[in-house]
Amino acid sequence: MTDAPDRPDTVHALLADGSTVEIRPARPQDRDEVLRMHREMSPGATRLRFFAVNPRYAQETAERVCAPGHPGYRALLALADGRVVGVAEYTVLPASPGAPVSADIALAVAEGRHGQGIGTLLLEHLVHAARTMPVLTVDAGRSEAGRRAAASHTAAAATPTMTRGALFTQAGIIATRSIAELVDTTALLHAQPLPAGTRVAVVSNAGGAGVLAADACADAGLTVPALDPGQAAELREILPPGAATGNPVDTTAAVTADRMRSCLGRLAAPGAVDAVLVVLVPTALATGTRDDPLLALTDAPARRSRPVTAVLLDQEAPVRLLASADGRPVPAYSEPRSAARALAHAARYARWRAEPPGSVPPLSGIDPAGATAVVGEFLTRHPGGGWPDLRVCSALLDRYRIPQLPWAWAEDEDTAVAAARHLVADERGRVAVKAYWPGLVHKTDLGALRLDLEGPDQVRHAYRDLRARFGDRMTGVLIQPMARRGVELFAGVVQDEVFGPLVLFGLGGTATELLADHAARLAPLTDRDAHSLLTAPRSAPLLFGYRGGGPVDLEGLEQLLLRLSRMACDLPQLAEADLNPVVARPDGVAALDVRLRLLPRHAHDPYLRRLRAARRWRA
Repeated sequence: MTDAPDRPDTVHALLADGSTVEIRPARPQDRDEVLRMHREMSPGATRLRFFAVNPRYAQETAERVCAPGHPGYRALLALADGRVVGVAEYTVLPASPGAPVSADIALAVAEGRHGQGIGTLLLEHLVHAARTMPVLTVDAGRSEAGRRAAASHTAAAATPTMTRGALFTQAGIIATRSIAELVDTTALLHAQPLPAGTRVAVVSNAGGAGVLAADACADAGLTVPALDPGQAAELREILPPGAATGNPVDTTAAVTADRMRSCLGRLAAPGAVDAVLVVLVPTALATGTRDDPLLALTDAPARRSRPVTAVLLDQEAPVRLLASADGRPVPAYSEPRSAARALAHAARYARWRAEPPGSVPPLSGIDPAGATAVVGEFLTRHPGGGWPDLRVCSALLDRYRIPQLPWAWAEDEDTAVAAARHLVADERGRVAVKAYWPGLVHKTDLGALRLDLEGPDQVRHAYRDLRARFGDRMTGVLIQPMARRGVELFAGVVQDEVFGPLVLFGLGGTATELLADHAARLAPLTDRDAHSLLTAPRSAPLLFGYRGGGPVDLEGLEQLLLRLSRMACDLPQLAEADLNPVVARPDGVAALDVRLRLLPRHAHDPYLRRLRAARRWRA
């Protein structure tokens, strides 16, 4: 195990069950413990780890992990009471000069210790290397079967896929959807430089194949921009008569290797695009003359500053590396979608690597001690936890200065009328009346909501109607002034047993689960995390001014998310927080409806286990 001299040898970290583990580099004297852990694995776990059941795999792993260090290899152990309970290792893969470095990562957790967060902690302490080398994974388990049944909008949205996606996004891990996609992406990262953006030039010797490749790029989130007139004119001088130079570039079947080489040299130079995708089909002319345009990729006289990938439609292997005269292999794929997806992964990774790390900003006016007292009082009255009433929810949000729409509580119709009169400026002001009882979450589904009520008579009638509908189950009603029109959003928190607090944000209102337009980040949120949450949903243009509309209060939204994140980190008893809808307008942000769930949990030290603090071990 190769150690950097300036990093701590040992770190203690907190697990999901409240116990701690020691995380440190592997040492030669750990061999017997590593061997014991692997030998105690069940046949099923061994098969998942090694893809087969063979006693020698445990021996080989122990020898490798505990061998004297060598460059390009790291091994970390997790120990509980002196026993090895987890092993993580990475091996740097060979790369051509100038190409991005990539590595294989392997994780193993002791039998009976799964679900405690050991594997996640080990990954966090290795993932800092993603700043200098890509880390790839296959994101499995994305089906609807993975969505857990839950009471609140937040819990319904916080699927395992959403949680993993937050970790992958914040840690810069490249999450592919299949082993084949992982191999395709690894080939590109191993052989070519990272793209500076998402703009791709598509070059083909057959027009139809170029169109298919352009479609694949668009589907993968890449752009295929039109070339500027000057560059298009240069290409027309280079390519055979009849060539189309708009992007996709159709060189025609008459293109020679020299013409193709010149064309690629122009496109791969610094300028209008960030990557070049070459699609070639076999032609009788190339076969007859032996002047194959593929030679333009393999006989390049000098290294290109932009990544170049090939799609060879007659290729049997899904992906292979073509040896090149400049020493940098060219990845060749058998169909355009594979190449486009690999380029898209590389572009997203390059963008993440170029971003400076964010910081957790200080928040003014918060009262964590007061919030802890409110939670303690509730759990004293309800030892098993539950859904606090509106007054407790409002008190907790007030402790973190999370803005709410004014409200009043009423347990009879006269109080409801008086509250409505107090909340609106005049008799014509409109209010909403919402039924309440412990555990009520989806008011609209149950018909527990009355809107646009004007005057005492309508308020009184609404109260009577709700009381008649729900009887003694209804403990009271919430009265609120009608909010002015704005963008209805959703913000929430759920405590994941392994990853900790997960903050969710997206389009809100009654269609929040139907549209499922959400994004998530693990707490504590940095300033960059909060901004990325605002831009991640598909509906994000609504926040920044869509079709002539002005932008909403973006700073207020970021503050709401940061304060929600801080509340979840301060209060481990906060199992769920559901703010839906949150109405955002140019002049402010306010939560209209709030539901919290509190459970008895022990406080933990947030500094023991934090994703961004895991960069102690340097690549």
